[in-house]
Amino acid sequence: MVRPSGLSGWPGIGIIVALAMTLSACGTVARLEPVPLRQVEASVLPTEDPRIRPGDQVLEHEVIDLVARRLASHEGSGAMLALSGGGANGAFGAGLLIGWTEMGTRPEFDIVTGISTGALSAPFAFLGSDWDDELREAYTGGGASSILSPRALAGLVGPSMFSAAPLRRLVEQNVTPELLRAIAVEHAKGRRLLVVTTNLDTQESVIWDMGQLASQGDEQALVLFREVLVASASIPGVFPPVLISSLQGDQIVQEMHVDGGVNMPFLAVPEELLATSNRFPGAERASLYVVVNGQVGRTSGVVRGNLSSILTRTYESMSKATARTFIAANAAFAERNGVTFRVASIPADEDASSLKFDNESMTRVFELGRQRVLGGDAWVSPATELSAPPVVIATPPTS
Repeated sequence: MVRPSGLSGWPGIGIIVALAMTLSACGTVARLEPVPLRQVEASVLPTEDPRIRPGDQVLEHEVIDLVARRLASHEGSGAMLALSGGGANGAFGAGLLIGWTEMGTRPEFDIVTGISTGALSAPFAFLGSDWDDELREAYTGGGASSILSPRALAGLVGPSMFSAAPLRRLVEQNVTPELLRAIAVEHAKGRRLLVVTTNLDTQESVIWDMGQLASQGDEQALVLFREVLVASASIPGVFPPVLISSLQGDQIVQEMHVDGGVNMPFLAVPEELLATSNRFPGAERASLYVVVNGQVGRTSGVVRGNLSSILTRTYESMSKATARTFIAANAAFAERNGVTFRVASIPADEDASSLKFDNESMTRVFELGRQRVLGGDAWVSPATELSAPPVVIATPPTS
């Protein structure tokens, strides 16, 4: 029998999906109709909206120009870090970063992007090794242990299985005014911190320039910064969506934002750059690092014939295939432009769970990431990552 990859000890994604569908009619989230700008307080919106919507041609080119110019310029290190989603497995990326610091070879990244749990660690990765203690505490300090606790169950009163309250508390504890001030300083140097959410209303990925938001420097910026991180980590059905106000013309509307991983596993090279055959002069000095907080390699085994096993296995297969597709597309861009591209992920034969938020499990995965980078095993070429043979994982049949 196949062992669901890293999902033992907590209900698998398949179980959560099944339960969420069963309870879908029981809970809803109230939404406001669009209202004229004059009818709401100015504090509802940031002074300068940091949203960058890939569907907006002008704004999309801003992202493309940012990546192309910064990576090919001689102003910074030319290094970019992309952190994927993965729930509790975000501890892997946190451990990898801290191990990288201990190695003494961790660069100062020109651009850091984060999705889902990667969005939660991205601010610390962006600020560098001086914030390693905060990064370690966020993932191994025990604060995440209540995120999927029975006390957080909310399926009968909201549009999700769990309340977002523990997740919000974790974000509020870690995203402080001091952190925003530090990000604003680095943003002023030309470095960029980007976080992705998914707008369910438009089915678009929205890229948030978190440094621009931090530079606003007021209470509203702090509130929205936290809301974006919560939204990016809000797996639909597991956590409720986050309603974020937006200015459209002269009206305020509420957008429904959820996990950025719905549309993409990580943000490295913007989609339009991936699709073009043009080369970018100077890009050969750039280096791109992608941390997949999960497993990319295939596992082979016999799936049990029950609903939860089938749904869990389907979700895992889909997620891994999507990650491999994005890795391949970014690798093709890197090869065309001479960009150094390296990938790190959890080995397929490791027991790693995206839903095990207990401190013991997260500390173990944290140490896995740390030890792999210290041992020189963490970073591999995309060709190595994509060519790994399937791993056979079997467990004794149940009676």
